[in-house]
Amino acid sequence: MSEFLSERAPEPVGPYPHARRAGNLLFLSGIGPRQRGTTRIPGAEMDTAGNVIAVDIETQCRSCFANLKAVLEDAGSAWENIVDVTVFLVNMKRDFAAMNRVYAEHFGGVRPARTTVEVGALPTPIAVELKVIATID
Repeated sequence: MSEFLSERAPEPVGPYPHARRAGNLLFLSGIGPRQRGTTRIPGAEMDTAGNVIAVDIETQCRSCFANLKAVLEDAGSAWENIVDVTVFLVNMKRDFAAMNRVYAEHFGGVRPARTTVEVGALPTPIAVELKVIATID
């Protein structure tokens, strides 16, 4: 088994790689919308205390997908090789419809299996995170 760290995706917030290969499967760690080298979160408006006061879920989803694409490519896989996606949302009622629209724009032709769940919180003040399994040759 081998581990991968992308030079383009945001740094992991814990002691884990961006992805790990087992056979011809690539298991990606949770990927959010943060930007590499900064604490900035696209689509999140913060107050001076660091609390989220507004969320643009479409912007956060697009940033997640860009980070996901970077990890896939850097690990030797591709968007078209995604077979399973788990979407974690901190507010299903507020964000599901918009996330689903942006998701359809990006995954329409690939159509991986998908599960979407609401969670109480994520490790950083983000509103969405993806967990992905892809094939790799």
